[in-house]
Amino acid sequence: MKLVSEFRDPQLAAHLIKAMYRTSRRAVSLMEVCGTHTVAISKNGLRQMIPSPISLLSGPGCPVCVTSNRDLDKAIAVARQPGVILATFGDMMRVPGSYSSLSKERAEGCDVRVVYSTMDALRIAEANPHQKVVFYGVGFETTSPTIAASILEAKKRGITNYLVLSVHKLIPPAMKALLDSPA
Repeated sequence: MKLVSEFRDPQLAAHLIKAMYRTSRRAVSLMEVCGTHTVAISKNGLRQMIPSPISLLSGPGCPVCVTSNRDLDKAIAVARQPGVILATFGDMMRVPGSYSSLSKERAEGCDVRVVYSTMDALRIAEANPHQKVVFYGVGFETTSPTIAASILEAKKRGITNYLVLSVHKLIPPAMKALLDSPA
């Protein structure tokens, strides 16, 4: 994958780090939002490489990690309905709800499918016109446009069995709570 190798270019990284040391004068805090970001930063030793005026803070958590039991229980209830295919991203499968997980529900016979995009879910709906296909949308507001695009595409193509259960999270309220909390 071209972009992955470009982001792992040691010479480019060294150049950027030197530039940060040359130009960093005042304190700046940067927040990674998701645990995946935190892991990548730690794995690649970025905390130790950046100059001291720059601090990295761990943020509110990824939308998967902060999905409530109640929201997951809703998805499980939908998956248990006859004639329903629940489509979701793979990272939601093993997240526990109050009493089960989507992975357990699939093992028990519910039709829960892992998709890589909302358009994958739309294709499932198109291929299964006699079943309701519910995309379980979990993410920050930045992922909402792709879900909106799939809804518009379903309408354009006359696919009426495609539904979305959205439990998206908003970054600004989480940021406000963090900023308002005592240090």
